[in-house]
Amino acid sequence: MKKTPLGTTLLGKTGLDITRVGFGAWAIGGGGWEFGWGPQDDDDSITAIRHALDLGVNWIDTAAAYGFGRSEQIVGRALEGLRDDERPYVFTKASLVEGPGRTVVHNLKRDSILREAEASLERLGIDAIDLYQIHWPIPDPDIEEGWAAFAELKEQGLVHHIGVSNFSVAQLRRAEQSAPVETVQPQYSLIDRDAEAQLLPFAERAAIGVIVYSPMASGLLTGAMTRLRIAQLPDDDWRTHDPRFQEPRLSHHLALVERLRAVADRHSTTPGAVAIAWALRNPAVDGAIVGFRRPGQVDPLLRAADLRLDENDIAAIEGRR
Repeated sequence: MKKTPLGTTLLGKTGLDITRVGFGAWAIGGGGWEFGWGPQDDDDSITAIRHALDLGVNWIDTAAAYGFGRSEQIVGRALEGLRDDERPYVFTKASLVEGPGRTVVHNLKRDSILREAEASLERLGIDAIDLYQIHWPIPDPDIEEGWAAFAELKEQGLVHHIGVSNFSVAQLRRAEQSAPVETVQPQYSLIDRDAEAQLLPFAERAAIGVIVYSPMASGLLTGAMTRLRIAQLPDDDWRTHDPRFQEPRLSHHLALVERLRAVADRHSTTPGAVAIAWALRNPAVDGAIVGFRRPGQVDPLLRAADLRLDENDIAAIEGRR
């Protein structure tokens, strides 16, 4: 990838020098599946990806499950024609396959993982995946078989690095019996802080790379999510069934957004950028996955990469003063 004006950091021991903010491609998988985000314009998605790359973002995180191939296809289209030194790092995931009614089925069997990798490479239009991740550690008894398949793909050169998402520390230890876990991807935001207890400290001690997802809590902390907007979400947007977007939790979360807004005003930025910067300040966190669906969403949120929050900011955000 070309040199970038954005700040970068090494992703664990992978040797990948990544920008602190990466392009999250979950939402661009669109609607019509179990965890879809409603209708999405593919041309907007491609324009958003290219705009983020122009601004220096040097990695994209997607998954075969996002729209059951649609997200990877869009990423592949956005990367068409780029030279190797212009192409961002491409991270994707396996273990969620399409079931009846476009629902998600978990599968960590070797043959399924190998088929998924081949299909992802074809959709993305690349020779090797820079970081391949187990999407979910389900079914739990099959973790070892799935992880061995990932190690096999790395040995074959079809993927450069391997990691996991949504794993506990105990599951990480099991996987590492057969091959090192190079990265972890937990959910982490002001609303979802479970990773702070064990996973993030473990990863920091072991020098495992960490990229966190949903630092804005799937849009709740952007400052643009109102009760009216939530009520108008399309039926095939998975967030309509998420208790975080419903009472009694919603009022608490909207109050948090107002605290983010007050800090954002002091820094001349947006609540979403402050929420991302809060996640990035954890010393274990190397990068944050930020979802963009339209090019206009990119510029304000990239401010998070270089936004420095002081202790007064943190106390205000967390409601301690």
